[in-house]
Amino acid sequence: MERKIIITAAIFGILAIILGAFGAHALKAILTAEQLTSFETGVRYQMYHAFFLFFVASRTELPLKTLKVIYNLVLAGVLLFSGSIFLLTTKNVTTIDFKIIGFVTPIGGMLLIFAWLVLLATFFKKKS
Repeated sequence: MERKIIITAAIFGILAIILGAFGAHALKAILTAEQLTSFETGVRYQMYHAFFLFFVASRTELPLKTLKVIYNLVLAGVLLFSGSIFLLTTKNVTTIDFKIIGFVTPIGGMLLIFAWLVLLATFFKKKS
């Protein structure tokens, strides 16, 4: 499981760097300031959770079940949160209006919060 988490974290990190550069250079002239700020938020949260996954994978005291729960919450959360932000903010580029998926952004955010809560609860339950 640790290998899977680290691979996913590395992919999230690589994509965050690529998307961040794409946003800063290619999209800067196309997107509004508000859209660019939102796009950057998606990139930032994706990178935060890449680091979070690296951290979780390094914690030997976490049970396998907890690792799986956190991994699945972060994977779904990043895809829904950051992914929907990327689609919603680039409608000028794709000419596709993704407003219909706007409701998944907060769902993705909640999944990310739940991942952190699972980690917190696991350490609160721990005796030492």
